[in-house]
Amino acid sequence: MRAVISVVGKDRTGILAYVSNVCYEHGMNIEDVTQKVMDEFFVMIMIVTVPDENHENFVNLVNEIEADGQKHALSIHVMHEAIFNAMHTI
Repeated sequence: MRAVISVVGKDRTGILAYVSNVCYEHGMNIEDVTQKVMDEFFVMIMIVTVPDENHENFVNLVNEIEADGQKHALSIHVMHEAIFNAMHTI
């Protein structure tokens, strides 16, 4: 399955490396990424593939990643691709 990860935080060195490492630790493959620095804020959206073994524990995975992001002063949101698509379909 695929998921959408959004990241927002005050710009500093290493944010992309940190989030990429989190994805690696959970076996996620980054399919696409876009990032931009807007004023002093770092903004990034990633499309990732979540391995089959994480499907059943997806809610726990999301909670863990989002809580860990808060420890690093980042707002990280992980959303299943189907939910993301449903929210953006008129």
